[in-house]
Amino acid sequence: MFEVLTDSFKSAINKIRFADDEKSLKRAIDTLKKSLLKADVHHKVVRDLLKVVELETKQSGIGKESFLSSLQKNLTDILTAPGNQGFVYASKPPTIVLMCGLQGSGKTTTSVKLANYIKQKKKKVLIAACDLQRLAAVEQLKQLCLANEIDLFFDDNEKNPISIAKSALKKAKNGLYDVLIVDTAGRLAIDEELMDELQNIKNELNPDEVFYVADSMTGQDAIRSAAKFNDQMSITGVILTKYDGDSKGGVALGIAKQIGIPLRFIGIGEKVVDLEVFMPDRVVGRLMGEGDLVTLAEKTEGILSEKDAKKITKKIKKGEFNFNDFLDQLENMKKLGSLKSIIGMIPGMSSMAKNLKDMDFDNSTEIKRIKAMINSMTHKEREQPSLLNNSRKKRIANGAGLSQVEVNRFLKQFQKAAKMAKKFSGKKGMKDLQNLLAAQGQAQIPR
Repeated sequence: MFEVLTDSFKSAINKIRFADDEKSLKRAIDTLKKSLLKADVHHKVVRDLLKVVELETKQSGIGKESFLSSLQKNLTDILTAPGNQGFVYASKPPTIVLMCGLQGSGKTTTSVKLANYIKQKKKKVLIAACDLQRLAAVEQLKQLCLANEIDLFFDDNEKNPISIAKSALKKAKNGLYDVLIVDTAGRLAIDEELMDELQNIKNELNPDEVFYVADSMTGQDAIRSAAKFNDQMSITGVILTKYDGDSKGGVALGIAKQIGIPLRFIGIGEKVVDLEVFMPDRVVGRLMGEGDLVTLAEKTEGILSEKDAKKITKKIKKGEFNFNDFLDQLENMKKLGSLKSIIGMIPGMSSMAKNLKDMDFDNSTEIKRIKAMINSMTHKEREQPSLLNNSRKKRIANGAGLSQVEVNRFLKQFQKAAKMAKKFSGKKGMKDLQNLLAAQGQAQIPR
């Protein structure tokens, strides 16, 4: 999601070839200026950022290291608006979250994504369907909540969103819910009727959080709309949607710097799991091409229990990892989100990620072929891969509608991956892996 800015930073840093070369620093600053403006960062934000970076680089001694260090520090400072944090629960449940935004920003989908995020934290969450303006809004919530096993409060006979909000709050209290998320109506533009409705719901519920959902594809318009909503609703945070489709990325800098409102979450894909807490230092790490292993580890922790992780690790160490385990891990990988976003979190892999289409694990041709191969195996063959001789491979190929060459290639890849996993499963192996990742991260951007 940061392709343009990441490439721009690399290009700017590479302009500095010699130490204490003011001309190369000027070229680097000019390159950054053009790139940031192209990425839809406000000209005043660009001016202030580059002024400080140039000054600090000169004070530290012109070089790639000092330039990169100053750029990284100041970008983090810009993105760290007051109150920047993930999700904070009220001291007395339920925590009430009021979702607001313009029509088409992805507010309803984001409400479900946020509910899923909270649910993964082992909290009980309820969504209230208070968007009665858009005809399909309630039906959309019904389908999404059903598909993701999220509780929804709606009333098809009630036409007053305030009454629905009050009834939802009563249910949340009686049902001992930890969080109540209220999806409200949007408009194509900010108007008095919209604001009156939102203000009445806010006055009735006294929410702990008021999140403004902004479409990052709208650039500076998203910043202006956020400012207007903040003036009238005193929003506590912004959730940026469609960030996977916004190769520019400048809107994040604008909201944090120009309005002073913390970015709380970003939507990075279409799936319900594609919502991340906005952590400035981690985002800047990705901007610099250094990956984000911390977020990746947190995502993994959320889908794989400690007990299951130990079980898999034990099997890997013993060389007993089989095709049933492999299928289980494929299902878990789906819960992490898109392959593109996952690879982008690995140090040294951001350049590969930008060349990938946003691969869906279910729709990937390669994944479908692998599943077909495994499904063509007997239970015993899945448990004991060593049983697969030529006649069995031929049968599997026929059953999967593939050639034996394709089956052999997959089996070789599986064996190679299993050996590599076994190598890195011990203490020494983990240290080797950490060193490798560190080396990749350092090599990503010249210093």
